Amino acid sequence: MPLRLDAPGRSTGVRRFGRASRWAHRTTAALMGVCVVTAACLYVPQLAELVGRRELVVRVHEWAGLALPVPVLAGLASRAFRRDLGFLNRFGPHDRVWLRAALRRDKRAASRPAGKFNAGQKIYAAWIAGATLVMLGTGLIMWFTHLTPLVWRTSATFVHDWLALTIGIVLAGHIGMALGDPEARRGMRTGSVSREWAEREHPLWRK
Repeated sequence: MPLRLDAPGRSTGVRRFGRASRWAHRTTAALMGVCVVTAACLYVPQLAELVGRRELVVRVHEWAGLALPVPVLAGLASRAFRRDLGFLNRFGPHDRVWLRAALRRDKRAASRPAGKFNAGQKIYAAWIAGATLVMLGTGLIMWFTHLTPLVWRTSATFVHDWLALTIGIVLAGHIGMALGDPEARRGMRTGSVSREWAEREHPLWRK
């Protein structure tokens, strides 16, 4: 089935994301941003001195982290959002081809076949989802200190801190990739992309 146009007469517009997918992405990004900024204010001495009010920063960090899964859970009410999650969770032979080309740094479009999401996006989505759940679990152990033994709290703090640093690095890479692809940003901002971009970057994508 060919890619679907946004509206009659628009030969270049292809609908990529529905409202629920865009809302979930934006809200999750905002909450993740709050978590990252507040974490930096808690762990970087210069920022901690500049901001002050440590107790308030801790509370904002905790509640933003607790709310992180909410946009995705709310998005499940949308059939289009569930379909997007299905695409993200499904790996095929073409994804292995894409990954081999990426490891060889082969940037030719013909060497990187992709459906609606490429293999890199699928791996990122799976990793960040798992990391978020781990951060949520370890954060709850650190929050409710009276419910767990000391060794649990110590281990949770270690995992939470180092995973937070890793998430920061991965997010920086994700943002860098997005900054380098204006059409992909347009798709997440408006829901539509050009047909040329869709056929070049995601030739196996069908709607």
